Amino acid sequence: MDRLVNTVRPYAWGSLTALPELLGQQPTGEPQAELWMGAHPGDPSHADRGEGPRRLDELIAADPEGELGAASVARFGPTLPFLFKVLAAGIPLSIQAHPTPDQARAGFAAENARGIPLNAPERSYRDDNHKPEMVCALGEFEGLCGFRRPAEAAGLMAGLSVPGHAPLIDLLSVEDEAEALRGALAAVLTMDDRTAERIARETTQALAESDDGDPDWEYAPYARIAKDFPEDRGLIAAFLLNHVRLRAGEALYLGAGVPHAYLSGVCVELQANSDNVLRAGLTPKHIDVPELLKIVVFEPDAARVVRPVPVAETPGEQLYPVPVDEFRLSRFELDGVEREIDGRTPQILLCTEGAVRLTATDGTALDLARGQSAFLPATGAPTRLTGTGSTLFRATVSI
Repeated sequence: MDRLVNTVRPYAWGSLTALPELLGQQPTGEPQAELWMGAHPGDPSHADRGEGPRRLDELIAADPEGELGAASVARFGPTLPFLFKVLAAGIPLSIQAHPTPDQARAGFAAENARGIPLNAPERSYRDDNHKPEMVCALGEFEGLCGFRRPAEAAGLMAGLSVPGHAPLIDLLSVEDEAEALRGALAAVLTMDDRTAERIARETTQALAESDDGDPDWEYAPYARIAKDFPEDRGLIAAFLLNHVRLRAGEALYLGAGVPHAYLSGVCVELQANSDNVLRAGLTPKHIDVPELLKIVVFEPDAARVVRPVPVAETPGEQLYPVPVDEFRLSRFELDGVEREIDGRTPQILLCTEGAVRLTATDGTALDLARGQSAFLPATGAPTRLTGTGSTLFRATVSI
């Protein structure tokens, strides 16, 4: 068992207080957005096995089968196939989508062939992997996820009586729903900057004039977006997407091509080990319109909330089912009863409430306080979990 030392990424959209509170630290006064736990080379965790801190990706590279297990290496290769995070959104994140494995490989190779440096701001593909992901709320959490039905999006726009929305409403009236959504999103992303800013300002003004402060008002999430992005074309695109509100313990799974944006709150996020993002707005970062339109799946689909289900073979474990094998997310609510997890796969354990003691078969113990995490190599030996009033998330793979 290795206690992990993790990096916090200070993106502009991060909360000023949520991650410091989780980690028991004083706020820095700067946004703190994502706590990374894993072996992604962009910001790997560190572990100390008696010779000083070492990068987790280097420890795994030195002995892939010893750290990950033969089955994981055979299935996913000699790297940890998932990246675990705590995400704290103070303002909305960019509207974005992620590629399929084939799209990621092709896009990564194409940008390499064009000589675009991996750290270049105009880079869309920073690796050759796909990025399915799941978020699980630690409190109330809001986001946009998947396309509304075109008629619903058109009705939402029409209700604001913004003149600049009229051409988009016409596009959303096309009989073929996929073409309606593609046409509307393409129009938002390709209109000239002056037009986009004008329509966004008109939208912001209409929202401000109608806002009565009711948090359940159907336009409330868009009014909040407008306060942070009053001239951004992403504000217009946001009307095409479903609004979803999660309660603590509820989750969302996001597959390839699903447009989404997280608006506010704190969650754990588990994803394939990738940093490939194609953006559509609510950001000053690079927007690659042709590539985004190539990977987005233009299908209306209601946001599906995922709730945990009991795992019969592991008493006390609650699993969030997903249709991929690179990651598996589950949760333990420890109430003083000792629980046990098997050690056949590599895993990261994160304590989000209370304190948890991890005990190996040889009696070695590691205590995790709130916000602390541990890496468990795939030794095959079980680990016992104890705690009272404690919440522990378990990230591993499915084999």
